[in-house]
Amino acid sequence: QVQLVESGGGLAQAGDSLRLSCVASAITFSRATMGWFRHAPGKEREFVALFRWFSSYRYYSDSVKGRFTISSDNTKKTVFLQMNSLRKEDTAVYYCAATMREGTPQRRDEYDWWGQGTQVTVSS
Repeated sequence: QVQLVESGGGLAQAGDSLRLSCVASAITFSRATMGWFRHAPGKEREFVALFRWFSSYRYYSDSVKGRFTISSDNTKKTVFLQMNSLRKEDTAVYYCAATMREGTPQRRDEYDWWGQGTQVTVSS
């Protein structure tokens, strides 16, 4: 059974950095695409970034492009989300997700497995 476990959330001030981690297990990495989503109060769950293990392909939403970086440690089966220049509007619960779909999946329903989420709170 695929399991995704996030960590690294917390409190930050605007302009600070945080790094989120997602440890994946029981997943075929050569076919998997890992995504990060976030869910802010009163808003829909939003796509943030994705990473494809096989090709190291990365894709970012416009709202985080240039500030967030997705990367991986294949030996530890871990995907990271480095978040720099944090803004108050980045406050949300951040979720790691996985899918075997090809292309550039950005919709919530395109992902089959989800972590429990980690809270990121940015104060101004």
